[in-house]
Amino acid sequence: MPAHACEHPGCTEPGLFRAPRDRSLRHFLWFCLPHVRDYNKAWDYYKGMAPNEIEAHLRDDTAWQRPTWPLGRLGGAGRFDAEILRDPLGVLNGEAPTARRRPRDVVEVPPELRAALELMDLSWPLDQVELRTRYKDLAKRYHPDATGGDRAAEDRLKDINRAYSLLKRRVPARGRVAAEPAGAPAG
Repeated sequence: MPAHACEHPGCTEPGLFRAPRDRSLRHFLWFCLPHVRDYNKAWDYYKGMAPNEIEAHLRDDTAWQRPTWPLGRLGGAGRFDAEILRDPLGVLNGEAPTARRRPRDVVEVPPELRAALELMDLSWPLDQVELRTRYKDLAKRYHPDATGGDRAAEDRLKDINRAYSLLKRRVPARGRVAAEPAGAPAG
């Protein structure tokens, strides 16, 4: 037996769904499904409020009813106090705790792409235009129509197609390695 009966006049169904009685959202009415749908369609949270009250309420909601203030007004008007950043242990003056990054011009070939690059006789980094041009040249050279049905050339073309497919997915137009999708295996 449900704890509430539908509060719609004349309805005898159980009241399984609650709906707000007022804007406080602390007191509720209980309805059956068809009547709660009708009630919710007709209910207006802002009913009875003036436009300026509605606007003030919406502004308060954007900051979760917390006070706000313009940036730079609290504590930013005075001079900077160097004592805030006092470093008695000299941590901020020392060397970085991690190794320095490589210079930007040194780019290491991703291990999973080395064989494909070697097969297509390409160097790293490369871009999509260079990759596509090289693929077209190799495809024309090793295509069965161009080689008279040579079985070795056909196998070579299959390897070139696989290498091109791998590189195409990993080489964006800018020439950097594309990020792997989350959870996807590398290579």
